[in-house]
Amino acid sequence: MEKRPTIARIWRGRTRPEVADSYQAYNYEVGIKPLIEKALGVQTFREDRDGESEFMTISYWENFEAMARFTGGDPDRIHHLPRDAEFLIELPEHVQILHLLTRDGVTG
Repeated sequence: MEKRPTIARIWRGRTRPEVADSYQAYNYEVGIKPLIEKALGVQTFREDRDGESEFMTISYWENFEAMARFTGGDPDRIHHLPRDAEFLIELPEHVQILHLLTRDGVTG
């Protein structure tokens, strides 16, 4: 039986525009590639605004247990990459965890 996602985990971080391209490449190599190997699906987004660029990563998980295995026990735990402090305006303190709903409004 194919595993289906029931949980979405959303991370957001902001950089200065002049380092956004470098962070995008770094984040993909060090953060996104390993995540792709663990999650059921991953989407990444970037929005460039005056004075900052925001990155968002959404990963999809079968359940809380699978997400907890990835995070080392606490699904809310942030995984800061080694160079995040160099690139990010501020280190995010939390992630957002959402239940995916089916078409009839029931959790995944």
